[in-house]
Amino acid sequence: MDKKVFGLGCGLLLIIILIVIVVVAGGVWHARGGLIDREQAVKSQWGQVENVYQRRLDLIPNLVEVVKRYAAHESGVFTQVAEARSSVGKIQITPETLNDPALLTRFQQAQGELSSALSRLLAVSENYPELKANENFRDLQVQLEGTENRIAVERNRYNQVVQEYNTYRIKGIFALIAGSVFGYDRDKAYFKADAGAEKAPDVGKIFGN
Repeated sequence: MDKKVFGLGCGLLLIIILIVIVVVAGGVWHARGGLIDREQAVKSQWGQVENVYQRRLDLIPNLVEVVKRYAAHESGVFTQVAEARSSVGKIQITPETLNDPALLTRFQQAQGELSSALSRLLAVSENYPELKANENFRDLQVQLEGTENRIAVERNRYNQVVQEYNTYRIKGIFALIAGSVFGYDRDKAYFKADAGAEKAPDVGKIFGN
């Protein structure tokens, strides 16, 4: 084979190889950017979830104090609320642990137990007409109802952005490579559908709204 032809062939092959490398590297880098953007969306939305759950925790002490004024002997219910609230505080989820489904399940179960305890606390008012008529109690009930609704909304939004992240992570070869190379190789965990004791209290129904 003519050396000149051979040299041209080798040069052409080298150019093709370089083009392939550039295309692959560019595709992987672009996919990495997509993963970063979607992970940031997940972390941001998790912050919103934490905010509404914290809002509920902040309402509980005031609610308990108001109920105690009219139903001080309902100690069992107060103990259940205190224990459930304490259990919630023991489970800490950071943005870095959102890919741990077992941890998120524990978090959700603890929140579900707190919801059940709150349902029992609110049900106490049925036996105390003066408590039901108390302005502070009514105001806290409205705030709690709004917070429960926001929890449901923010959790649904969280699941949506998690689905976007998880789908993007495996949608193509570039995303798979980027995930493996840059540490985006695990799905983010979802909130599961509520059932039984994990269902948020229907505050409006309890108060006949």
